[in-house]
Amino acid sequence: MNRRSFLKTSFLARAAFPVAWPTAIFFKRNRKLIRRIKNTPGFIALWDFKEDAGQDREAIGEGTFPLKEMSGAMKRIDEGPISGYSALFENGAYLSLPHAETGKLNLHGAGQGVTVVAWVKWQGGTGFIGGMWNESASGGKRQYGLFVSLPYYNGDSQVCGHISYSGKPTPPFPYSIDYSASAQVVPKNEWACVAFTYDGQNIRSFFNGVFEERAPELIQHTRGFEGYPDGITQRKNPYAFAEGMGNNGSDFTVGAVLLSRGMGNFFKGQIGGLCVFDRALTEKELGDFV
Repeated sequence: MNRRSFLKTSFLARAAFPVAWPTAIFFKRNRKLIRRIKNTPGFIALWDFKEDAGQDREAIGEGTFPLKEMSGAMKRIDEGPISGYSALFENGAYLSLPHAETGKLNLHGAGQGVTVVAWVKWQGGTGFIGGMWNESASGGKRQYGLFVSLPYYNGDSQVCGHISYSGKPTPPFPYSIDYSASAQVVPKNEWACVAFTYDGQNIRSFFNGVFEERAPELIQHTRGFEGYPDGITQRKNPYAFAEGMGNNGSDFTVGAVLLSRGMGNFFKGQIGGLCVFDRALTEKELGDFV
């Protein structure tokens, strides 16, 4: 029985027999999925968030990439689709790895691909999940990042994948507009697999392993800027971006990014797994992670 069938069967069993089953029954260490992730070409790192509060969250893969707690300890919840555990992001807490220690996570260059995948139980609001994304220092050190809900440029409650070459806002606009946004809406308080890919030409957002195109649309908050009196029309999924990723010097953070006012875009909810690949995975490969 595959995991999707197992979860469906478990749900039906719970509906038929409404007993307070321990969560661990439904979320034990998923060795098959971990093995599949590790064996996927381009694999760099997987964090499964099995560590207790106060400990660095370490990865398996091309390095341990220890993520340190920032702004307070982060609770471990006995629930998660990878290790059976997850980290609870609340009260402004986040995780960080200094730029000097990013190693193979520091993906950049023309034609360089990237995929970021996460298993999340999102509570709502604009939330940064993970990547190298800094919107403030030196005018911006943006590189790549996975978000849930970037409403300003048509990404409300959707999976959003951000890429930047310059590290700075997209001229002539005040913020970076260069992100894909899934057609599907991410539900609150439910486990979901969210991901984005970049192949050097296009950014694509995926929800539970599925890619859905969006038609060209007028992007909010773009009217009246130089060259765009009537605003800009773009396709948000896939999002065309041929500039590539810059080598801009950001830390690798999980759960928040640096804004002009300090850390912000805090993720609220649980993250049960996060992985990074150095190429754009296919829809079939991402579907195998669900």
